[in-house]
This record gives sequence, structure tokens and C-alpha cells, in this order.
Amino acid sequence: MSSPASYKPQIVWPNVIVLLLYHYFSVLGLYYMLTMTLKWQTTLFFVILGRAGGLGASAGSHRLWSHKAYKAKLPLRIMLCVFQTVAFQNCIYEWARDHRVHHKFTDTDADPHNINRGFFFSHMGWLMVRKHPDVIKRGKTLDLSDLEADPVVRFQKKYYVVLAPVLCFVLPTMVPWYFWNEDLYISFCVAGMLRYILTLHFTWVVNSVAHTWGTKPYNRSIRPTENKLAAVLSGGEGWHNYHHVFPWDYKAAELGTSPHNLSAVFIDIMAKIGWAYDLRTASPKMIKQRRDEVGTGFESSY
Repeated sequence: MSSPASYKPQIVWPNVIVLLLYHYFSVLGLYYMLTMTLKWQTTLFFVILGRAGGLGASAGSHRLWSHKAYKAKLPLRIMLCVFQTVAFQNCIYEWARDHRVHHKFTDTDADPHNINRGFFFSHMGWLMVRKHPDVIKRGKTLDLSDLEADPVVRFQKKYYVVLAPVLCFVLPTMVPWYFWNEDLYISFCVAGMLRYILTLHFTWVVNSVAHTWGTKPYNRSIRPTENKLAAVLSGGEGWHNYHHVFPWDYKAAELGTSPHNLSAVFIDIMAKIGWAYDLRTASPKMIKQRRDEVGTGFESSY
């Protein structure tokens, strides 16, 4: 790994400016919501679209494409791809690549959002600077053939520069304006910007909050923790100490399906209708053994 002295962070000013603008318009959107300036249909649309984007990131790019924790038939892969594009957090290919690097080199210079570089950096600062050379170097060593073989992932990657702004900003702005005569600017600030920024922050808390505060019942030697707030905001991704020990578990948590793990609930529903299958999960015996080993100070890895 590179030594701290050999690396100097380079700020990417266009990213900084764009993020500032996103937050400016989202604050306006929050004002319109708090003052009840918008129509109730817009609020409902805001909630539904935000939840869909969250599922695209958690059940899609995270649990399906990054960890292969379950398999999905084509209709579900297309739906999750649409949801993930609405979330606008980079294309599936890049999201999964960076996340696999994060797991393989957690909290090192090769980790894209290394918590050891500070809370703000791990939350969103990593998007404002050029990647550490080790992130790029280690990313090139990963096997991404499964992503390259998926036609849904390939299609999204090829047309992402058009699909992302249309699905994330243009359509969410136009739908309230066209169908229930919402003010166009309010629609843009609420259904477009505020919904987008909240989805981003609800994802980012896993990298920051769930690497800083919480319990460590499965591995005390790593930074990831069990954090209920992060779990609620992210749809179940905050049970992070468990997830880093059992990254292949589709539930990403010991507790399974619950209001604190809506992504697992969604995957279970998809499994019942036959769209999701081969769901992988850690057995109760394996989890108990892990907890017992941590409790006695002896730890092994699965």
C-alpha cells in the first residue's frame, strides 16, 4: 500500500460544486415539504420513488450484484436496474466493483471510503477527491466477469449517461407536473433533488455511521458495527458487523426480515413469486458459533 507521505488528495472541484448545488435545491425541497406548499400526491410520489431507489441500491447493486447473495430472474434484474438508475449512485458495474474492493480491503488505502480518513471522508468526502491510487490498483485485480456477462448490467453501463439523468431527475420532475398539475419548480426540488439527496445520505450512513458507532457481536477487530439508525435509513444495511463477517447472506443481518430490514422483506416477496431464488444465508448454528467465539475472545472466519 502507498505510504501517507506519498499520496496527496486532489480535490475534484466540479464534484464539489455539483454536490453543493444538489444540496441547495434539496434544502428548498425540504422547505416546500415543511411548509406544505406541495400537493399530497407529490409527497406520496416522493416516498415511493425514494424507497424504490433505495431498493435498487440495497437489494440490487449491493446484495444481488456485489455479493451474489441470491439470484434473480430477468424481470427482477430489469426492475432493480431501473430502481438503481433512479438512485443515480454510479452504474451497477462501478458500484459493485467499488464495493467488492471495499470488502476485500476494508479500512485501508484501497478502500474507496476508508473510515480511517475521517467520518466526513467516509460519508461523502470520498466523492470530492480523486481516488487513492491503491483503490484503482486493487480494483483492477478483481474478477468482474459475472457483471460483464449480465446483459442488464452491460446495457445500463452503455447508456448510463442518458438513463441516469432521465430516470433520476427528468421523469421524477415531469410526472407530478404533468399528472396532477404540481408546480414544476417544486416538483424538481422535492421529487427530484430532495428525494435524490436523501437516498444518497441514507446509503452513505452505512459507510460512515455504521463504521463508527454501534456494537460488534461478530468481530471486534474490524470497524463495521451494528447500528439500528443506519439500518432503518438504508433499508437494512446498517447491521454492518454481521455483514462484513457474512457478506454473502442475502439478509445482511442476523435478525432476518423485519421493519429494520425492508430489503430482505422485498427479496423474500420476490422469492415467493419466483423472481428471486437460491437465497444464501448463514445457518443459526454458524451464527451462534461466531457469537460464542467472539464472546470467548477466540475468532475464526467463515
